Amino acid sequence: MKLVTIQDLAQIVKKHGFENFMSDLVSYLKNDFVRWNEFDKSPRYAAHVPGGVLELMPTADKQYFTYKYVNGHPGNPLEGKQTIVATGQMSEVKYGFPILLSEMTALTGFRTAATTMIATEYMARKDSSTLALIGTGAQSEFQALAHRMVRPIKTIRYFDIDPLAMDKFERNLGDKGFNLVRCTSAEEACNGADIITVCTACKKHAVVIENSWVKPGVHINGLGGDCPGKTELDKAILFRGKVIVEYTEQSMVEGDIQQITPEEVKQVLHAELWELISGSKVGREEDSEVTIYDSVGFAIEDFSALRLTHDLAHKYGIGHDIDMIPPINDPKNLISVLDLHK
Repeated sequence: MKLVTIQDLAQIVKKHGFENFMSDLVSYLKNDFVRWNEFDKSPRYAAHVPGGVLELMPTADKQYFTYKYVNGHPGNPLEGKQTIVATGQMSEVKYGFPILLSEMTALTGFRTAATTMIATEYMARKDSSTLALIGTGAQSEFQALAHRMVRPIKTIRYFDIDPLAMDKFERNLGDKGFNLVRCTSAEEACNGADIITVCTACKKHAVVIENSWVKPGVHINGLGGDCPGKTELDKAILFRGKVIVEYTEQSMVEGDIQQITPEEVKQVLHAELWELISGSKVGREEDSEVTIYDSVGFAIEDFSALRLTHDLAHKYGIGHDIDMIPPINDPKNLISVLDLHK
């Protein structure tokens, strides 16, 4: 079994290149999403605990089973801890043996940005050059760098309620060639934006983006509404144009569309993301359209990220080969691993 730590992943990304890693992850995601009907799918398991949520996100095709363990504790930064941490495992279906155990905190940053890249590719205007980022936490730099790979982003307008988070964002992206515009409110950040990407952590029905701020032609990536009772968009926005989700059954519980009735969901929902990738439905058709990607994160995305990590770990010889399966010759003699005769 291969163990990939955060230090190992950093080596893999350095060896492979950040943009190459992101680009390859997009390819793996597209290859897996077009096989949508081959996967075992279910909404994630969630244990809602004081201060946050603990989740398991499983899926499988005919070759691999994967799952991610992930938390979401919005108050953690007040104690110097990360809001979200994650680990993931991949197993072979044939024998049921695990073949990869990986860090997935940084990997989740990659897969969320890569999936958002895909939604932006199909739904944002091709001339989109100004990105608004609402929330400059752990996901923000991934989003900024990813968006530039699919659209000619020159200006980033950004806002966070935490000034130190904006300072951090500026330090990390100050030498990346963007025109960085620090804003004093979410409304100011949205002014003149072609794409609005919102990723906040507060677990409540918040209106982070007002309907009146959204002008014709804007594409919105709503990433922070990812559990029951947690939303970011003025629900009137959902009736403005095309809404896409990853997995409708899960999004109706956890996404921004949880704010509206099942009948209203039928009215506003244009497609699931896999349908755009497969070509069975189209994304943006007119420059004046408002488009909304209501993302909650789905297990197939983690499947793709783990599959890529496994492939690159073996390609570059990075990671640790560890015994998580008892090394015994007689499969019925489990107690022999304890060597009780000595």
